[in-house]
Amino acid sequence: MPDTTKKKDEPEYLTGQLLVAMPQMEDRRFARSVVYICAHTEDGAMGLILNKLAEAIDFSDLLEQLNLPVATVSDKTRVHFGGPVETGRGFVLHSDDFTQDASLPIEKGVALTATVDILSAICEGNGPRNYLLALGYAGWAPGQLDTEIHANGWLIAPSDKDILFSSKIENKWYTALSNLGIDITMLSSDAGHA
Repeated sequence: MPDTTKKKDEPEYLTGQLLVAMPQMEDRRFARSVVYICAHTEDGAMGLILNKLAEAIDFSDLLEQLNLPVATVSDKTRVHFGGPVETGRGFVLHSDDFTQDASLPIEKGVALTATVDILSAICEGNGPRNYLLALGYAGWAPGQLDTEIHANGWLIAPSDKDILFSSKIENKWYTALSNLGIDITMLSSDAGHA
């Protein structure tokens, strides 16, 4: 039987976890953000911001630009700002009741797809039950995310499907903190260990 226990010197990878920005986050692109980590390896990390909307584009506009028929489902679909990297590239974070060959399973119940086909399926009513459409992503070079966490820039929280797919984006940051049992008034901006 293989040994699956974590070795003391093995890195801790955060795929499928949430990053919750500390209140003193200075980068306005990430201030009060909740980021879902889609991939984290020794080569770096990639995630999507869950609680910021893209400016100046809605779903109907995006469908028009891609020459896809505008469907009534577009009324409830909002385009999120997934992060500052490759802001012209689209990603759909979704429930795994819909997958394609190009879909990346992230954790039980959650996958990521970055093809136009998933948008067509959503428009036709054949897409995933739950989804979040984002333009751009948040990316970190090797070791960069670990450095930001150790500098007290982020809290790590377990994944929560309600946070991932909730339409109430203004509540996601507070909900993530609350799920960690954190009272925002008690957070310190000083790094350190107890």
